[in-house]
Amino acid sequence: MSKAKQALEKLGKELAAKILAKQVPVIDIPIRALSNVQYNKKTETLELGNKKSERNFFHVAHAKKFLQTLEVAAVSKELLEEGKHASLRDMFYMVKRTIPNTKINIVDDQIESDSALEDLEVVTNFSREQLNINANKMGSVAGHVIVEDKGDEINWAKMGSGGWSIPSNVEEIIFKKVNAKYVIYMEKAAVWERLHEDKFWEKNNCIIMSSQGQATRGIRRLLQRLSNEHHLPIYVLADFDPWGFYIYSVLKYGSINLAHMSESMTLASARFLGIVAEDIENYGLKKHLITIKDVDVKRIKQLQEYEWFKNHKGWQNQFKKMLAFKAKAEIQALSSRGISFISEKYLPEKIKKGEYLD
Repeated sequence: MSKAKQALEKLGKELAAKILAKQVPVIDIPIRALSNVQYNKKTETLELGNKKSERNFFHVAHAKKFLQTLEVAAVSKELLEEGKHASLRDMFYMVKRTIPNTKINIVDDQIESDSALEDLEVVTNFSREQLNINANKMGSVAGHVIVEDKGDEINWAKMGSGGWSIPSNVEEIIFKKVNAKYVIYMEKAAVWERLHEDKFWEKNNCIIMSSQGQATRGIRRLLQRLSNEHHLPIYVLADFDPWGFYIYSVLKYGSINLAHMSESMTLASARFLGIVAEDIENYGLKKHLITIKDVDVKRIKQLQEYEWFKNHKGWQNQFKKMLAFKAKAEIQALSSRGISFISEKYLPEKIKKGEYLD
């Protein structure tokens, strides 16, 4: 029996024992909110604190969420027993039904089943992937790497123009061969396609990986495994804007929503490679800037106050220059210097000179 299944059965048996003993069935769930998240200076990660909330089945405000958590747990246990996996959307439909003799649905929207699943993660200490529930695939990778996935041997260097599609669950992937000096992760699939077409990974003996916006959990875990198990530095290539900076922050330090999984998600080795203010000046990109809006200014000021950025002169300099420019810049602005400028000059030179922020 898997440890995840054992944890689910333990939860069920404890609740059953309370009911048989005529006690109130209660689940203690760690609070997943800013009030219970703290920055650990030693590990340089966001972590979940010790505060817990009691979910009481006989409390009118708790009953529905209590039921949602148990329904998700029941579906997960069934999946584990059958050795099958479900998507987050599948999970929503599997628990969406009307409570007998009422007109009330167990869940009305997917956000409710997703939230219940996150509660189950913190209660059992197992990720949703370990509970056999996966998210959508939203990433590509290429490089001189051979992995074994479900018995199939996959060569990341021979996956055509689309690269290997990164699965939601990468825990069982076995690395058979890794020949690379570093990994470049980028927030935009279009930038990945440019580097892939230019065979950047082959010419520079590296791995290129992308998502579309914020990295999925599967991508974050895969990056961490490459960093920890194969000692590869991780370079983050993102836009010169508060959202690009935030993507880096989440990768390196974690996020409030996933503070309970920081140990398996964060990247201590992450380095921000670009775009930065100095690039705008050095490569003549001022004509290609985009005016920032009030929402951008607000986000920059929030980033300035993050504990891990607050005393970092390099990052504070980026925030100040963005406010001074009153503008931001996209990675693709480098295309103004030539379609392959990013792969032939920008990245090789910056990596060689060690021009990155950590």
